[in-house]
Formats: sequence, C-alpha cells, structure tokens
Amino acid sequence: MKSIVSAKKKLSRSYGDNLWGDNNSPFNKRSYRPGQHGQRKSKVTDYGQQLIAKQKLKVYYGNISEKQFGKYYAEAIRRSGDAAENLIGLLESRLDNLVYKAKFVPTVFAARQFVNHGHVTVNGKKVNIPSYMVKAGDVIEVREKSRNMAMVVNALESQTREWPTYLEVDSKKMSAKYTFVPKFDDVPYASVMEPNLVIEYYSR
Repeated sequence: MKSIVSAKKKLSRSYGDNLWGDNNSPFNKRSYRPGQHGQRKSKVTDYGQQLIAKQKLKVYYGNISEKQFGKYYAEAIRRSGDAAENLIGLLESRLDNLVYKAKFVPTVFAARQFVNHGHVTVNGKKVNIPSYMVKAGDVIEVREKSRNMAMVVNALESQTREWPTYLEVDSKKMSAKYTFVPKFDDVPYASVMEPNLVIEYYSR
C-alpha cells in the first residue's frame, strides 16, 4: 500500500497538479514538478498541451496503458455524439473507477488491486477485471467476506470525498448502483481535465 501511495503522490507532482484532490498531496506545498528544473516555466506548444491532457487523464484513471487508452479513443469516435463526452463516459464506466468513486477503497490504484483479487461483484457475480465496463443500472457490491477489511471500512468513513450523482451508494450494504453514464460536467474532477485536447491529440 505504501508503494501505491508514494506513486500517487509522485504522479501528482509530475503533472504539476493535485489530480485526486488529496488534502495531504505534496503539490499543496510545492506547486511545481519534481527535479532540479521543476520550478522553471516554459511555453508549452499545442502538441505539448494535448500530450499533458492525455497523460493526466490516463493517470487519473489508474495509469491506464497506452494501448488500452487508444482503444477507448477509437470507441469514443466510433460512437455518435461528442467524442470527448463519449471518452469520459467510457472511462467512468470502468469497474475499478466506480469502486473508487463509491469509496470502497482509498485510491483508484487500490481499486485495481481490489477488483483483481476478487473482492467485488457486479449484479451478484464476481468480476475480477478492473477494466470491466459497467452498464447503467448495474449494482456493484463488496463481497461479504471482504467487508471487514480495514481499508474498506476506513475508505467509506472518510470525509475527504463525496459520492458522485451517478452512484447510489448504500454504505451499510457496501453496494453502489450505477444510475447513469455521466457527462464531463457530472464528474467531480479535483483538477482541470481537458478531454477535448485528448481527442485532438489522437486526431493529429
């Protein structure tokens, strides 16, 4: 767990932002990137802005691999409607993300491990694939044998995060219903995310 926490803090500083809104993020004290040149400010090109936007979004959702992220982009432009909105809807529908947003675990990185280790069900069936796409109306639950884990209890009791509007959470039953696929404005990002720049990056 320590390695997950330290990696999360390092990633926040790497992108010069408190990506997850942590009260104890090092970025709150040092709002610049790590390293001896971290405090230098240089003009960023359009390509650079697009690249940073892509990296921030990838990291926010658990440092998704480039291959998988590219697949989300391809699906987002394949679907009708706004591609940036489609991309956010796909990312938010990941099981590990929703386990994190339901406050069953403290970080999205912990959520990936939690799902991998078989602690979660969707509609009563065990699912151990973090990238599993949850559909609107599906119910996510912590398996009964895992409900006394200190990490889960502490995460649910934490006051540092609120549940998003697209999840109906029953903290006593440790269950969450995914009520609708959110739009960009529905997602409680702690820092500025620019999915439109991500679409531009891949559309070059």
